[in-house]
Amino acid sequence: MTHMPGAHHFTPTATPASLAMAQSMGMVFQIAGSSSKILIDPQRLALLGQDMDPCTAMAGQVGSQVKMRVGTVWLVASVRAMMLDQASQSIVADIDFLGEGDEEKLTGRIFHFRRGVTRYPTPGTEIFPVSSKDMQQIYAADDRPHVQIGTVYPTTDTRAALYVDQMLGKHFALLGSTGTGKSTSAALILHRICDLSPQGHIVMIDPHGEYGAAFSSNGAVFDISNLALPYWLMNFEEHCEVFVTSSGSERTVDCDILAKCLLAARMKNRLAEQIGRLTVDSPIPYLLSDLTNILQNEMGKLDKGTGSLPYMRIKTKIDEIKADPRYSFMFSGMLVADTMQDFIAKIFRLPSDGKPISIIDVSAMPSDITSTVVSVLSRLVFDYAIWARDEPQRPILLVCEEAHRYIPNSTSGNGQAVRKILERIAKEGRKYGVSLGLITQRPSDLAEGVLSQCGTIIAMRLNNDRDQAFVKAAMPEGARGFLDSIPALRNREAIICGEGVAVPIRVALDNLEEHRRPASGDPSFTELWRQSGDEQAILDRTITRWRNQGR
Repeated sequence: MTHMPGAHHFTPTATPASLAMAQSMGMVFQIAGSSSKILIDPQRLALLGQDMDPCTAMAGQVGSQVKMRVGTVWLVASVRAMMLDQASQSIVADIDFLGEGDEEKLTGRIFHFRRGVTRYPTPGTEIFPVSSKDMQQIYAADDRPHVQIGTVYPTTDTRAALYVDQMLGKHFALLGSTGTGKSTSAALILHRICDLSPQGHIVMIDPHGEYGAAFSSNGAVFDISNLALPYWLMNFEEHCEVFVTSSGSERTVDCDILAKCLLAARMKNRLAEQIGRLTVDSPIPYLLSDLTNILQNEMGKLDKGTGSLPYMRIKTKIDEIKADPRYSFMFSGMLVADTMQDFIAKIFRLPSDGKPISIIDVSAMPSDITSTVVSVLSRLVFDYAIWARDEPQRPILLVCEEAHRYIPNSTSGNGQAVRKILERIAKEGRKYGVSLGLITQRPSDLAEGVLSQCGTIIAMRLNNDRDQAFVKAAMPEGARGFLDSIPALRNREAIICGEGVAVPIRVALDNLEEHRRPASGDPSFTELWRQSGDEQAILDRTITRWRNQGR
């Protein structure tokens, strides 16, 4: 690096640590829009490191904040990278500007902090450390509805707030590798939102059966024993995913046959007489036996355009599903009544009765039907919002755990119906009052563009380089300094940036009460492997459940 004149001419100081705040720690060296460079005096940095205030002690380090005065305004910036200039023996640091606040006349501290910079400093402007008192003003929640979820790093008492309307209005994503406390953090945020809005409407897809225990007191839990999802709520595309097993040109033929017979089956219902424009997608109840009979009759016609094989394929698949008890939560003969209103009221918590969240446990469902179930539930959320636009609005939050399963970056294979509807919610949902919350450990496996639709990103530790790159691409410019610390985050720590926070923050998340935690703890191998006994009874009970395909 070239020699920088004046870089080593900082005023030497022997001020005690308690007075360190009164002295500058360096100066602005280069201004270049959002990212600029500062020079820091290593002696001042060493002195600040002895301060009792943890924020002041961290001043100048990567991830810390510094401030500078421009007129009557304090600018606050985050330190992103540091290097030593050998010629001047000064530290050169890259900074990203976070925002600005007014100067309190008596104390000189920051107040009324806001995001963005009105006026940039000039080279030579002095740099000062940010104290804990400043941090409290910077991160103080204003009068917008918010929930407190943890403590701003490195302080011990500055609370981190999430602005609920801004976070939900433009979707959010919670990202983190396995074992970083992702499930507990999701439960913490949802519990805080439920406590703030006990009349809310939240639907959560739970693929591992973890969250039922966490929300047993303030939520409704649905699994294969009580979900009772009527099969006729599926649209045509979802019917094809379940009933059509062929591929290529044969699939096109099978889908055409299914469309014709499905429309005829729906038209047999008395409700169809009241509907002027009945389509194959209309959620009108029909009997599976009517559908198979219509297929049988069509197969017997001499003027059909194909052989009998396509009809037989569809009919055989429908009969298989009807006879399989694992599918009874959806394809039972008891689900033919018009229960659409009751089902939507139950799942969307209309009214919520103090239990604003529905946990949909899909862990015990057959794997080949899971994506269709998630597709139906997601589409019901979106369609309800569209058709209820002229009614008093009831916004709905849809939270999708293991989101990379349902919004994969692959555009071929099974599960495309759920991918399409979740992508549509990500792009258009906020116009209709539908919010999307994505929780995943593999953001790089998500469909392209979905992460960038999330206005708030809560990033826990990510170990994979590709995942880190995806998150960096989706986050705003001012958060780059925080992003570099993602691989070094401890468990239950997160970087939060976007619409839901005033400025990007690193947060140590609160501990959640034992009875509110999800059942996602890691087993202790060393402890459990010391235990033995009752293996015969364990095997008997396990094999019984295994054979019955139910819990």
